[in-house]
Amino acid sequence: MLSNPFLFWMLRWLPAGLASWLGGCLSAHVARRRMKLRDARARANLAILRPDLSQPEREAMLTRRWINIGRTLAELANIDRLVNDAHVRVIDKAGYDAVLDGPGPMIAFTCHLGNWDLLAAHIKWSTDRPGLGVYEDPEDPRIAEQLKKARSSYMGEAIGGEGAARGVLKHLTQKDRATLYILADERRERQVWFPTFGRSLPPSGNLSIALRLARKVGARILPFYLLRTQGPHFDLHWHPPLDPGALSDEAIVAALNAYLGRACIVHADQWLALHDMDLTAEGHRPPCDFALDRG
Repeated sequence: MLSNPFLFWMLRWLPAGLASWLGGCLSAHVARRRMKLRDARARANLAILRPDLSQPEREAMLTRRWINIGRTLAELANIDRLVNDAHVRVIDKAGYDAVLDGPGPMIAFTCHLGNWDLLAAHIKWSTDRPGLGVYEDPEDPRIAEQLKKARSSYMGEAIGGEGAARGVLKHLTQKDRATLYILADERRERQVWFPTFGRSLPPSGNLSIALRLARKVGARILPFYLLRTQGPHFDLHWHPPLDPGALSDEAIVAALNAYLGRACIVHADQWLALHDMDLTAEGHRPPCDFALDRG
């Protein structure tokens, strides 16, 4: 969808709800058939993470996952129409608003759950904090350009590539109550290093960056994620901010793993990284109880 300018324009022209539905249908009935390797990887990973489910239940979850991916891509054309209280319900909104209204810099920390672009847009819409997002361009230049164009209308300032670290540090130290938006489950070498799912993996990538920045500038870490409830409607879940001044790195990582890791397992039908990693590879199969396949 992102590589087809005409389709993207059509999704923008359609009502947001209809565009979302169409994206889900195309993904489940067209893209899934063409991406058999990704579907197979997702199936193998899901069997490891959710052995409590029967095979038909896992297949139903995989179908819902493809629908969510398609809806999410289609909704990129209409994010500005979804950033409102009619489409996003914040769990404990009063508490969430109080956190955003608090002092000091903050690192908003999440995974590719539900609609992560809408989550980035929503936090920008919800607060007067200066926001900055960290991103990595897709390998396909056509998709990268279309994605940049789509995000420019709602995400605000974003940074990536060389010089990103300096720009992020400048943002957090020179702007009052600055916020940094980070997706922690970036995929590298067909794996994710966060969540760890009980694997003995040291903090790396965006998680390591977040920990170092939090210590350096005294920023609190706000774990949160957005889950689709029905159609283009979502619930925003959040965890009380983690303070590096009061917690060790180990305690912060454990809390992030417990909160976001559980969300990725329970809501695997809305987790993008499920098809971009291989948990069957040596050193990456989780040693936890849920890693044991049960009929």
